[in-house]
Amino acid sequence: MITVNMHEAKTRLSELVKAVEEKHEVVILCRHGKPVAEITASIKPFVNRLTPHPDLKPIYVAPDFDPAAPATNEEWPEEFR
Repeated sequence: MITVNMHEAKTRLSELVKAVEEKHEVVILCRHGKPVAEITASIKPFVNRLTPHPDLKPIYVAPDFDPAAPATNEEWPEEFR
């Protein structure tokens, strides 16, 4: 376990992160001699929040439906043709 004050941590940040990453050290950050934060090597798995929930899949999609395709003359209201 490595204990450092905030000023020293700012100066040696890349070195401290390397120790955490490679040696699985635990770094304790102190302010005025009292521990305030801890840096560890535990990384949570990545969760892609842009993927829709599987229960939200469409119920029916018409075959050959292209939402980006231009509308035909028959699909436009008469007043806008």
